[in-house]
Parts: sequence; structure tokens; C-alpha cells
Amino acid sequence: MTRVGVLGLARSGRAAAQLALRQGMSVYATDASSGEELRRTAAELQKQGAAVDVGSHSAAALAECDVMIVSPGIPPTAPILRESAVAGVPRISELEFASRALRSPMIAITGTNGKSTTTAMTSHILSGCGFTAPAAGNIGTPLSEIAMREPQPDWVVVEASSFQLADIDTFRPAVGVVTNLAPDHLDRYPDVATYYADKARLFDNADGDSIWVLNAEDEAVLALPGEADGARLVFRVNTQLGGSERGGHIDAAGRLAVRLDAGDEVLLHRSELSVMGSHNEANALAAAIAAMCAGASADCTASGLRTFRGLAHRLEVVATRDGIVWINDSKATNIDSTLVALRSMTRPTVLLLGGRHKGEPYTRLLDEIERAVTAVIAYGEAGAEVEKDLTGSVPVIRVTGGFEDVMAQARSLAVSGGAVLLSPACSSYDMFRNYEERGDAFRRLVLESAA
Repeated sequence: MTRVGVLGLARSGRAAAQLALRQGMSVYATDASSGEELRRTAAELQKQGAAVDVGSHSAAALAECDVMIVSPGIPPTAPILRESAVAGVPRISELEFASRALRSPMIAITGTNGKSTTTAMTSHILSGCGFTAPAAGNIGTPLSEIAMREPQPDWVVVEASSFQLADIDTFRPAVGVVTNLAPDHLDRYPDVATYYADKARLFDNADGDSIWVLNAEDEAVLALPGEADGARLVFRVNTQLGGSERGGHIDAAGRLAVRLDAGDEVLLHRSELSVMGSHNEANALAAAIAAMCAGASADCTASGLRTFRGLAHRLEVVATRDGIVWINDSKATNIDSTLVALRSMTRPTVLLLGGRHKGEPYTRLLDEIERAVTAVIAYGEAGAEVEKDLTGSVPVIRVTGGFEDVMAQARSLAVSGGAVLLSPACSSYDMFRNYEERGDAFRRLVLESAA
């Protein structure tokens, strides 16, 4: 009997353990934390037949496993993984483990920014066109949950992070999308090249039937597949498709058009999209190409693009109060994502910048800050770094208290006709469990202040 170790019991770990048990495997599941929710998960898995530890790991139990499924939140440098007894156990991601049981074809979407939006948009288009096509992976629903569904869906649209791709072996999507590439996670990776190398693992198992959808305006993206087999389609927002290129672009009239064969199929005008910013036009093109490769018609794809309303925590307008627009962009956990948000701002903006530092200089934001921002509120563990990088170019107010203090300072600085933008350029782990919890706190405090 195969013995599976599951390291980390958040949602993806729990689902992987359940999938392994359903397949008749022996499971040892463990998490170093021990909160109430984890204890409930442990009790549930024990009832289903797993051996479970919470609050600590057993290196001896993990050493007896044939394979370990490691949470993407656990870095390779974690002490338990460096234990000599554990280091030799083969390690895979939940994405890899689930894909072995999945019978549905996959559309896998990776990149530095735009992954979640493009994943949700592709799923939305296909679902509106009559396909069962759930979004899974890094976007929230573990792929293992989808692998246990009966009947299996027509397609699965998978958001794949670099951490998940790092530990794949046989994972092979029918369609793969790369939205863009930029430095990120430099708190975990030694350099950008290593980060990009994990992204490039998307192409490891390519064959002649693979379809790759690539951002043609990003040289790093075009180089990422190397010599991988498969058809290459591209998307362009600021330039037109070349004569031999297939994919999608915005034509001279401002319309999104897809070219899979000889001619362009016009979908809709860019003004008809409900999500704002040129980055979302790129996401829409990528999603449209992927959906049409999966069988969606042009008319149905256009309808899906019109009706897609965007994601929570990504340039989400929470409220307009006293002429001030409050915008939740908590999902902006790196510099490039915050740059995208700032480029979308047309009002004088108070920017909330901070959290846990990820290794990038905040000076990269200066051009857009000088254009759109009236004040920066620097907070969290990164507050001192933000203050050091930006002071002298823009007013920077350092807040050393909790998030309620950050919001109180924002209210005192905001003026009618302006905006308050939470786009932190940092991870949330100094104050919150994840970016969703941070965004929810922002939303709650905005709405409570208006009550």
C-alpha cells in the first residue's frame, strides 16, 4: 500500500489527504500549527482513517512515506524538510498529486500577475458557454477537490503558482497560459532566474498536442518555454499580431479580436469590459484565446467577457463615501502588481503600502506615485523600508500600530474627489493569515466608518 505524507493541512492539504484516502492509500498528515480549525480538520481526517499530528511534525513518520505532498506555503528550507530522515522522501505538490487522479483536460494559467483574474475569467466564459469548467488551484479550490467530483468536469481551469509548479512531475495541461513575468517572491527565491525556472516547469511535459498562450509583449514570457513542443499562440494589447502569428490582439478600432485560423474574429470593444485597466485587457485576451481553444464560440466568449465582474481584492471598489473612492487591491502582493493598480488611478490617491517585505525596492513605484499619489501610509513590518525608499519624493506617514490605526490615518488624509487605495506590494503575513483576510479587514473598516 502506498503511504502518503501530507505536510500542511490548510485546504489543499486536507483535500489531498482525502483524495489519497479515497484511493486506498495510507496517509500521515501533519501541520506545525494547532489552531481550532486545524484540530477540526485533524479529527475529520482521523475519522476517515489517517494518522494525524497537529502542533508538531514527526520526522520518523514522514520518513516512512513513499511520497510527500507539501503545502506551497512551506519553503524548501523548512527545518522538517532538511531533516536527514525526511530529505530523501520524494516530494510533490498537491497540484501534481491531484492531476494524476483527474480525468478532465486542464487549462493551466501562471505568471506573476493576473493569474487569478485570467483563471476566473476563463472559467466564467466556459461556464457561460455550457461547459462545466471550475476554477481550481491557487485561486482557492484545491485541484484534489475537483479530482474527487463525479462526474468529472468538461475542463478544469487551474491557477498554478511557482511554488506549486516547483514540485510537479507528470503535470501536463492541454492549454497553458503565461500572463507576464516580473521579479517576485525574492524572500523565498535566491534570484529572479530561479523563480522563472519554477514557472518554466509548466512546459516540462509538453507534447505535440500542447497549446501555449503567451504574452508577446513580454520578452521573458516568450523565452520561458525554450524548445518545448506544442503550438504557440500569443496576445498583444499595445501592438498588432504579425502576419504569421495566431492568438489575439486589440485592433486599430479598439476591439478585442482572436485569430485561431486565417482571419480575426472580433469579440467586443475594449470599452465593453467591466474590469478596468490595460492589464485586464491583456487578461481578457488570454482568457478568450484559452476558452476558444477549449471549444467556446466567439459570440459566447464575447458574452462571457462582457459579464465578468472581476475578483474580490483586485482593484475592488468597496464604497464611495463623501466623494472618496475606497479601493481594495489587497491581492497586490508585489511591486509589479501595485504598479498595475497605480497606473489605473485617475484620482488623487492615498496609498496604503506595507506588510511583510518581499525583497524588492519600493523606489520602482516612484514614477507612478509622483503622478497619482498625494500621500503614502507606510505600515507593518515593511513600514521602515517603505519610508526609507520613498521619503523625499512624496509625503510618507509611518503608522506603527495596527490596521485600524492605518485606516484611521487614511480617513484623515483622504479628500473629496480622491481615492484611498490598499495596494500593499507586500505579503500579508505580518498582520493577517492571507491577503483575503487583509482585504476583508479593509472592507469591514470602510463600511463600519460609514455606518
